[in-house]
Amino acid sequence: MNLVIALLSTRSFITADRIRETVYGYSGEASDEAFSRMFERDKNELRDLGIPLETGRVSPSDPTEGYRINRDAYALPAVELTPDEAAAVAVATQLWESPELITATQGALLKLRAAGVDVEAPEGDVAITSTGALPGLRGSEEVLGILLSAIDSGRAVTFPYRPSRSEPYTTRTLEPWGVVTDRGRWYVVGHDRDRDAIRTFRLSRIGPEVRPTGPEGAVRRPEDVDLRGIVAKVVGEWPTAGQATVWVADGRATALRRRGTVVRSRTIGGRAGEEITIDIGMFDRLAREVASYGADALALEPESLRDEVIARLEAHLATVDAGIEAGKGAETR
Repeated sequence: MNLVIALLSTRSFITADRIRETVYGYSGEASDEAFSRMFERDKNELRDLGIPLETGRVSPSDPTEGYRINRDAYALPAVELTPDEAAAVAVATQLWESPELITATQGALLKLRAAGVDVEAPEGDVAITSTGALPGLRGSEEVLGILLSAIDSGRAVTFPYRPSRSEPYTTRTLEPWGVVTDRGRWYVVGHDRDRDAIRTFRLSRIGPEVRPTGPEGAVRRPEDVDLRGIVAKVVGEWPTAGQATVWVADGRATALRRRGTVVRSRTIGGRAGEEITIDIGMFDRLAREVASYGADALALEPESLRDEVIARLEAHLATVDAGIEAGKGAETR
């Protein structure tokens, strides 16, 4: 800052020796080599910040090289950001705290704050504070970059996805519409081609092998879609605590029955069985387990669990039907 003030206070070029003598921070006791390193470092930092540092002759009669800041080039128009824009800048600078980008991030923040722009995220409007508070995103930066690029170019993506860390990956194909944060977690929303339905995927559960597929411009986000509303509904309806009510047929779904508590006997569809209550725990895992028993287990409550189990069964049925059609086609050939 002292160097900037000194170089702005003169119309003519001033020499490095004069700067060394008059600018606070350059110790007169430092060696010539130490001063040279400090001065070169500071000049490079000013240029990195976009400050127009010029070099030229001190005077027509003195060929010594001097330095100054061009006032006309240094003056900038007022920077005005809306609250939403300032929040977006805050999120971006907090998100990209990687070693490769931290220098540019700090430089951008310095410029904006010097212009009097508040780039702090409004409390409650932005779900994150730093990458350290985002264990779900850390390690998924590359995935996020590929997804955003695909959204921008209008392409579908394929990726491996698992409902939880203990479960295997399955390949999914998605027409991505956008990426949304909710409660400190990141989700991509779009049309799931495998289920022919709108689906939400947590980024931390997506494997690193994300590949764009299909032509550019083939995917378009519907005009009336509310991405935040979709994610809020999914996250809000997918409880991670509490209990679910499930019906299991007599003599079936033994592992599921052992984890639950029998409420009453009940006959459904002419089959005898029992209603049990079971801790939800991991919502995805429970939905997957209930669906794996087919007609031997039925999700009754909550409604979100029942809907998810039905969606999984319908997706499985669609896959089976596609395999049968493919087999018929092969026989015909």
